[in-house]
Amino acid sequence: MANRPRGRWDSTTQTAPPITVEVPVLGIGSGPSAYEELGSYVWALRRPRGLHMTLLHLGVVEDFCTDVAVWTKGNTSPESAMGRTVSWLERLPVLEAFSGSAERLIVLGAGGVAGLEIDLPASVHEFQVSLVHALHELLDELLVDNIDDFILSSPALGFRSPRWVPHVAVGRPKYHGRGPWEIARVGVDFGESRIRNRQFLPQLP
Repeated sequence: MANRPRGRWDSTTQTAPPITVEVPVLGIGSGPSAYEELGSYVWALRRPRGLHMTLLHLGVVEDFCTDVAVWTKGNTSPESAMGRTVSWLERLPVLEAFSGSAERLIVLGAGGVAGLEIDLPASVHEFQVSLVHALHELLDELLVDNIDDFILSSPALGFRSPRWVPHVAVGRPKYHGRGPWEIARVGVDFGESRIRNRQFLPQLP
């Protein structure tokens, strides 16, 4: 495990996957054809069943706790950080199911992934902001100073920008350039929020 690249997960190994708070996609448009039309914009269109939107990325929890221990110079041990982090995750509120819409594709990260940019109700944006505030409170409890700097520099968290862009990743872009590409407006239905890979969290005593 010590040689595993931090912040990445290989499903062929026994290492733990990253933990995120997400909402599953229940449907796009009026039927399967509405989603399949995106195949003209991307390669290897992802299966509809696995589509989701990430609200908060925590990363591999062991890596996150190690980042905390290093940042606090050992004032918070990885074991203490683990117990408090798992307890914090279990207490997070649940966002009820909701609907949004999309009318363009955007390029994400280094350009290898295209996603639907989602227009959301204000309540969903407020919920995502509340998750970030809750993360700040957790880090304060874990004795992390300069919390914003920690969030942007922690390899486990993997934040590249303080701004959240609501999106659903759907495949690899076919076209060069950064986009965006306009598409026919489609409705997107989401289920209630959940902790992805919750079953990989250690059990609290």
